Amino acid sequence: MVEINWTKQAVKDIDNIAEFIAKDSEHYAQIQVQRLLLSVKPLERFPKRGKVVPEKQDPSIREVLVGSYRVIYRIVSKTRIDVLTVHHSKRLLKNSPAFKTK
Repeated sequence: MVEINWTKQAVKDIDNIAEFIAKDSEHYAQIQVQRLLLSVKPLERFPKRGKVVPEKQDPSIREVLVGSYRVIYRIVSKTRIDVLTVHHSKRLLKNSPAFKTK
């Protein structure tokens, strides 16, 4: 099985999503956070389950779609995946801090 590592950026993204949704409903914010966290569970056994992120065209950078969100991850090794960012699908990925050009 593969270890799922949530990066600081991905955790910050989930916190921001929860905070935004909670302005209208704490209940739905909790539900959305659970959905996002559970979406990567199948990757423990099937790391290539997600599709390659089109903007990157790198087979190690993949995504799982959860409603309007893209959970983007990198296959680091046969034993580890890093969740890089959780990004709303209507926003440009290049604006994500996880993909800023250095």
